Amino acid sequence: MEKRVVITGLGAITPIGKNVEQTWQGIENKICGIAQISSFDTTNFKTKLAAEVKNYNPLDYFEPKQARRLDKFCQFGIISAREAVKDSDITKENTNFDRVGVFVSSGIGGLTTIQEQCEVNCLKGNKMVSPMFIPMGITNMAAGNIAIEFGFKGESMSIVTACASSTHAIGEAYKTIKQGYEDVIIAGGTEASICPIGIAGFENMKALFVGEDKTRASIPFDKVRSGFVMGEGAGMIILEELEHAKKRGAKIYAEMIGFGSTTDAYHITSPDPEGASGARAMTRAMEDARIKPEDMDYINAHGTSTHLNDVTETLAIKKAFGKASKKVMVSSTKGNTGHLLGAAGAVEAIFSVKAIEKQLVPPTINYKEKDEECDLDIVPNELRKANINIVMSNSLGFGGHNACIILKKYEN
Repeated sequence: MEKRVVITGLGAITPIGKNVEQTWQGIENKICGIAQISSFDTTNFKTKLAAEVKNYNPLDYFEPKQARRLDKFCQFGIISAREAVKDSDITKENTNFDRVGVFVSSGIGGLTTIQEQCEVNCLKGNKMVSPMFIPMGITNMAAGNIAIEFGFKGESMSIVTACASSTHAIGEAYKTIKQGYEDVIIAGGTEASICPIGIAGFENMKALFVGEDKTRASIPFDKVRSGFVMGEGAGMIILEELEHAKKRGAKIYAEMIGFGSTTDAYHITSPDPEGASGARAMTRAMEDARIKPEDMDYINAHGTSTHLNDVTETLAIKKAFGKASKKVMVSSTKGNTGHLLGAAGAVEAIFSVKAIEKQLVPPTINYKEKDEECDLDIVPNELRKANINIVMSNSLGFGGHNACIILKKYEN
């Protein structure tokens, strides 16, 4: 018999807040977390803007030795995990830690460390490369360090599907609990790739916005969108088997009821222009959730502010939802946070949970010019009060990876 899976804890650190409450307040107050890049000199770059975590000091969270041994992506992951675990009130007294998993992803991993140590190797020679280079750089170390921090000894993994990574992590965690293999899983993603090599790579493939007006930088579904804005941060959610949560008296934010994933098998960076595989991911999620398209109240779109993504995702939603696509509310929160790459899906899953909790739909901010090809109800510029029972969150990654989760207002 399949288990029901609920969400009992949330944690985040983002360009608009150091925790979940601050981050959600940023959504409600329509804060744009995009600004001039402060972490390195952009003189030789066309790209001047990014969505950095503001006023971040690792020593506010870690002892100096630990901070030196953790790339920023791991730091962000641990910080958001601490908040989620505290929020869930999971302890050794109420939970068997042998049945607590860690499914935490990153699209790129310790890119800053990789750049720094490659520079050391070139300038000072191979014997000066840090012995911590590999454990700081490899992508799975956010999951590994979180497991070590809390002593969680269930299944631990890091799923890498580019910008769909953390949505896949949440989806696979849901399936694992649903089938009874674990009682609790902390799932999500973390990313910190705002560094010279990261910006150079995305800039040279012409994926990034290169202007200097932050209010016209990340503008999903707007006709003049011209590229995404790099973001950083992390989001974690605690997924838990319902009866386990009830037994320990946990607060339940929402229930997860569906997951679907597919692959375009089309191109290494461009989405399938027909949107067929993205549509199938949404359809699979709805089939798993045993709901119909007209049951959906709100979709938190991937909505990257690139021409191809927004048009293709619009087309995919129309194919998956048919006539219901004219009524469902769709918005992208990347105008607030920028694009957190592998962490985007987890942060957006938190926004989806908060939308259910607060009965508020996040707006697509800084929207001005209508695009006839993106003609969904994108909730432009203003929060919308609505009766929100069921929410979908989409993520689409380079390589053609599509992932979709569905959350529902919890009913006993």
